[in-house]
Amino acid sequence: MKVTVFGATGGVGRFVVSHLLADGHEVTALVRSPGKLGELQYAVEVIEAQLSDTDAVARAVDGADAVITAYGPPIDPFLSDTPLTDGTRNVVKAMQAADVRRLVSLVTVSVPDPRDRPRLLDRLVPIGIGILIPGALAEVQGIHEVVTTSDLDWTVARMFAPIDVPGGNPIRSGFLGVDPIGVEMARADVARFLVDQVTSTAYLHASPAISN
Repeated sequence: MKVTVFGATGGVGRFVVSHLLADGHEVTALVRSPGKLGELQYAVEVIEAQLSDTDAVARAVDGADAVITAYGPPIDPFLSDTPLTDGTRNVVKAMQAADVRRLVSLVTVSVPDPRDRPRLLDRLVPIGIGILIPGALAEVQGIHEVVTTSDLDWTVARMFAPIDVPGGNPIRSGFLGVDPIGVEMARADVARFLVDQVTSTAYLHASPAISN
């Protein structure tokens, strides 16, 4: 398949690109700084641009079979604007215009899914984030709303705490308070889950929580 990746230079995004290539997919990556892709930049089609560049976003999406957004907001208590929410809106509009249906996105468990039966900890997480980094919470909520209110074939993965350990660990997925979801998850395994959703409909129009 031809898969377009946004956020390809991030901690999860680089693993997304690696997994896609290993699975035999063709990859287009829209990035601000191609050098951050390292050697991967020579194995993919690179479009150097920002998410705010609607023409570039449209070029990146055109001809794709699926799109993965793997970006996340910075941990900045003073964050006040919403470039990722606005950028996600650009991605969705470009996909609709190009008739590209499959969208897989990444957020955090700070946003709910109707199938959740949240425990106390699950309820406290978004409250704590809202107090400490309200701008980041607003971005995550905005990304989720833009994706889940679209008419696309979407899946949104929600993670707790990505960590830098080797991947290849068992992956748990489901809904808070319903399934045995843990907290930590290797970034490589977050990426593995996102890539697997490209060819799966198990969580179509759902926002599963994921962990190792």
